Amino acid sequence: MASDRSWDKIFTDYRIYGHNFDQGPFRISAEQIKRACQDFTETGQKEVRILCKQDNREGRAKVLRERGLFLLPTKNGEYVIVKGEGYVDIPDIRTTQEVYVSKLGFMPETSVVGDSEMQHLDFAYASSLIRSFMADESLVLTIRGRKYTPAFSFRVGAHQVSVKSVQTEVDAGYEGKNQVVLVEAKKPDTRNVIIRQLYYPYRQWQSRTTKNVATLFFEKGGDTYSIWHFRFRDIEDYNSIELEKSGRFRITVR
Repeated sequence: MASDRSWDKIFTDYRIYGHNFDQGPFRISAEQIKRACQDFTETGQKEVRILCKQDNREGRAKVLRERGLFLLPTKNGEYVIVKGEGYVDIPDIRTTQEVYVSKLGFMPETSVVGDSEMQHLDFAYASSLIRSFMADESLVLTIRGRKYTPAFSFRVGAHQVSVKSVQTEVDAGYEGKNQVVLVEAKKPDTRNVIIRQLYYPYRQWQSRTTKNVATLFFEKGGDTYSIWHFRFRDIEDYNSIELEKSGRFRITVR
């Protein structure tokens, strides 16, 4: 992996190899990462954004994987390296695929142009699949795109992490009379994902509303729309994520 040499140098330059992660995370800035990697020639070895993009377990550099470490942003340009489980498995859905009849009444011709996660999610919503899955006909699209979090703190294992003004991105957010539903859409066959992608938006929007905030993970592969509903048992515990329910659907129009 291109980032292996970069992270080895980062660990060497800032003496991270000697840090006791059982006692607490290691703080590091984007500027420090950039400085350590400035002599590399490949973009993937020196671009901070790429080096810090570790959306699944396999995307981490070797030095992080071998030590059970992962990276979390705490502020714009600031990170912590934490010991613990940073990722959640996306389990196989073993239930039979359900045929869902779209409530739209027609098949939009433009919805089949291209193959992006966003357009598949938009069609699932337009067909009322998202509303039906959440048993909430009042859901309307109210959230999309990038925003910055308020300040909040949470636990990762025995460690406390504080976050302020971290940029998050929600593929779609829907508000109903009694709840807010956030959706993270991915390409098919995603095996695991960093919990942060679900947890940070959850904390962000739960602080903005008195309604319950639900978190969905969404994929479309072939003609199958797959949805997982995750929840956090404890709002202050990063690792309290658990699967509430899931389903596989084929959307038809009559």
